[in-house]
Amino acid sequence: MEIKEIFDTMVYGPAPESAAPAVDYLESHNRTFDLFINGEWTKPNSKKYMESHNPANKELLAKFAEADEKDVDKAVKSAKEALPKWVALGGFERAKYLYALARQIQKHSRLFAVLETLDNGKPIRETRDIDIPIVVRHFYHHAGWAKLMETELRDYKEVGVIGQIIPWNFPLMMLAWKVAPALAMGNTVVLKPAEYTSLTALLFAEICEKVGLPKGVLNIVTGKGTVAGTALVNHKDVNKVAFTGSTNVGKIIRREIAGSGKKISLELGGKSPFIVFEDADIDSAIEGIVDAIWFNQGQVCCAGSRLLVQESIAEKFYAKLKDRMGKLRVGNPMDKVIDMGAIVDESQYKTIDKLVKLGISEGCEIYQAKNAVPKNGFYYPPTLFTDVSTSATIAQEEIFGPVLVAMTFRSHNEAIALANNSRYGLAASIWTENINLALDVAPKVKAGAVWINCTNQFDASAGFGGYRESGFGREGGKEGLYEYTKPKIEDEFSSKPIIPKTEKPSLRQAQTDKKSKSILEDIDRTSKLYIGGKQARPDGGYSLNVLNAFGEYIGEVSEGNRKDVRNAVEAAHAEKSWAGMTGHARAQVLYYIAENLAIRSEEFAERIVEMTNQSLESAQEEVEKSIERIYTYAAFADKYDGQAHSTVQRMVTLAMPEAVGVMGIVCPDENPLLGFISTVIPAMAMGNNVVVIPSEKHPFSATDFYQILETSDVPAGTVNIVTGHKDELAKEIAKHYNIDGIWYFGTKEGCKDIEFLASDSMKRTWLNFGKYRNWLDNAQGEGEEFLRHATEIKNIWIPYGA
Repeated sequence: MEIKEIFDTMVYGPAPESAAPAVDYLESHNRTFDLFINGEWTKPNSKKYMESHNPANKELLAKFAEADEKDVDKAVKSAKEALPKWVALGGFERAKYLYALARQIQKHSRLFAVLETLDNGKPIRETRDIDIPIVVRHFYHHAGWAKLMETELRDYKEVGVIGQIIPWNFPLMMLAWKVAPALAMGNTVVLKPAEYTSLTALLFAEICEKVGLPKGVLNIVTGKGTVAGTALVNHKDVNKVAFTGSTNVGKIIRREIAGSGKKISLELGGKSPFIVFEDADIDSAIEGIVDAIWFNQGQVCCAGSRLLVQESIAEKFYAKLKDRMGKLRVGNPMDKVIDMGAIVDESQYKTIDKLVKLGISEGCEIYQAKNAVPKNGFYYPPTLFTDVSTSATIAQEEIFGPVLVAMTFRSHNEAIALANNSRYGLAASIWTENINLALDVAPKVKAGAVWINCTNQFDASAGFGGYRESGFGREGGKEGLYEYTKPKIEDEFSSKPIIPKTEKPSLRQAQTDKKSKSILEDIDRTSKLYIGGKQARPDGGYSLNVLNAFGEYIGEVSEGNRKDVRNAVEAAHAEKSWAGMTGHARAQVLYYIAENLAIRSEEFAERIVEMTNQSLESAQEEVEKSIERIYTYAAFADKYDGQAHSTVQRMVTLAMPEAVGVMGIVCPDENPLLGFISTVIPAMAMGNNVVVIPSEKHPFSATDFYQILETSDVPAGTVNIVTGHKDELAKEIAKHYNIDGIWYFGTKEGCKDIEFLASDSMKRTWLNFGKYRNWLDNAQGEGEEFLRHATEIKNIWIPYGA
C-alpha cells in the first residue's frame, strides 16, 4: 500500500511487540514454577501443578505449583519467624529494600509488561504505560513511608503476618498496592496470586532474591483460592487478611475470620456511575467512557459501567458513542495499537455473555459495533445497552466485562439519586464544565474515589477503596498505611473490664447528699427509648429491671426490640441537617452539650453511684472526664481535616474525611456515662447520626442524657437511644442494611456475632475482640483513632492546567 493511500484511508497498521524475551524467560524455567517460601523455591506438598494459558490464543504459557494447607502453613511460619528481625531493622533499612525493588522493576519493566500481557490478555500499551509505572511508583512512595514511620506514625506499630490475596485483572499492580505498604510498615507477607495470572508475581519473587530481601519477609504461594486461599485466611498465625476480588468471596472471607481478631481490608466489586451533564465537553466525555469501560476489556472493579447522561443531550451522545465504538480495535494484545485485548479466560467470557443475554431478555436495547473480533481467543466486542430500567439486572450487577449500561436523568439531584442507587460504592466519574456543579455532586455520591472530567486515575499517594458492598479500607496514601498498622496503646488493653471499686450501700448512702437522695428516691421514673428526638415506649411493651452492683433493684428500663431498632434507623436516616452542618456549627452544639452536662454534673454523679456503687468521688471524676471528653471532640469537629495529596498527575486530589452515615454504637458496660460519651460524641463530631445501645447493666446515664440532648439544640434523629439486652439489639443493628457502620464494645463472643452478621451488608465494624479500654485514660479512651473510624476518606480528583 502506498503512503498516500494510508493517509487517505487511515487504515490500521499493526505494531507488534516481540514476546521473545518473555518466552525465553519462561523456557529458562522449563515453563514450570514452584512456590517461593522462606526465600527459596519449594516444590508443592501436593506435587500438583496448574496450567496458565494465554487468553489471546489459548496456548500454554507455563505450569505453576498448586499449594495446599501444609505449604501455606510452612509459608506463614516462615513469615512469623522473619517478623522480629524485619521489625528490628527499622524504617530506614526497610526503605532501602523497597527502593531497591522499585529500581529492579524499572530495570526489567519491559519483561514484566510483556509477561503480564501474555498471562492476562490486556493490551501491551496498558501494561507498559500504566500498570508497571504505577507498580514502580508504589514501591518508591512506600520506601519513603518506611523511613518516616518513626516520626509520622510514632503511635503505631506493625500488625504482624499479613495474608494477601490478589485478583487476576491487575496482577502485578495489586501485588504492589498490597506488598509495598505492608513491608514498609514492618509486616511480613504471605501472598497468594490469582489462579489465572501468577507469572508476574513469581518474577517479582526473583527480584526479591536479587535485592537480598531477608528470607521469609515475602512468601508467594500459588494455587487454588478454595484451597490455598482458604488455608491462608483461616491460619491462626495470620494477623490480617487483605483481599481484592469479588464481593461474594469477600463476604465469605469476612464470615470465615469473624471473631478471630484479625484485621481485614476488602476491595471488592463495583458498578460505578459515569455522569455526563449537558454542559460537558462531549468529545472528551466519549474518550473518558472508552477509558472507563473498555480499559482492560472492562475487567476493572471501578469501571464506569453505568453511563448516566442528561436527557437533553442523550440522543447526540449515544450517536457519537456508537460511532466511537465502531473505531475500537479488538485483537492481539501484543499489538501496540490495539484498544481491547482478550477476556482473561473462558469462564469469565461465559459470565459476560450470560449477563448480556439476560439484558436482552429483560427488554434492554443492545448495540454492538461490528468490530473485527479474532476467533482464536476469548474476545468480546464492546457492548452498549440503552433503554435500561434502574431495576434491570445489568444495571445492578457487576458484569466485569466490556459492557456499558446507559440511563438518562433530568436534574442533578436525579443524577445523584441514580448514582447512589447501587449496593456498591467504589468510584464515580463526573463530567461538566461547571466546577461548582461538579463539587456539589462529588461529595453527595457514595463512592471512595470521584474523578471530575477524568477517569481511572490512580497514584500511590492517594487512597483507593470503597463504601458499602465495594468493601472497606484504603490502599495508597497515608490512609492506606493504617490498614497495615495498629495503635501501640492496644498492648495496654485489659483482658477483663476495668470496673471501679464498689462500696457497700451503707457507706455509699453516708456520702449521698440528702437533697439529691430525695430526688432520686420515691419517684417512679419511666426511662423510655429516645427515637427521632422524642421519648418513645418500646414496641414490645416490656421493661427490664435494673440492679446495682449488689443486686438491689433500683429501677426499670424499656426493653427495645427489632422494631425499635428499625424505627431508630429510620429516624436517623430522616435527619439530614446534622451531616450538612459545618464543623464549627457542630462544635457549638457539642460545647452546649458539655455546658448542660456540667450544670447537672452532681445529679449524673449520683446516678452513677446509684447504679455502680462506686464512691461519689470516682463518680464525680467520671462526670468531669465526660465533660472534658466532649470538649475534646468539640475542638476536633472543625479541625479533623483532609488534605490535598501530592499525586504525580496534574491534579488537585482532595482527600476528604466524610461521615460514615448512620452508625450503630454498642457502648461498653463499664463507665456508663463516660463509655457512652467516649463513643457517641466522636461519631457525632464527624457528622454521623447514631443509633445507640447503652450499657445494659447501667443504662440510666444514657436515658438521663437524652434530656441533655433535648435542651442542647441537637437535631431530632441525630442521636437515637434503644435500651435493652445489649447483644440481642447489637445483632439487629449488625443485620440492618441501612446501618453504615457499627462500633461494638463488649464480649469476644459478641464481636464474632457482629462481624459475621455484618458481612451480608458489608458494613464497617470496629470491635474490641474481648479487650477492654480504661476509659478514664485519655490515651485509651479518646483521640484521632476514634475520628478515623467515624469517617470514610473520599478522594476527589480535579484536573488543572490549560
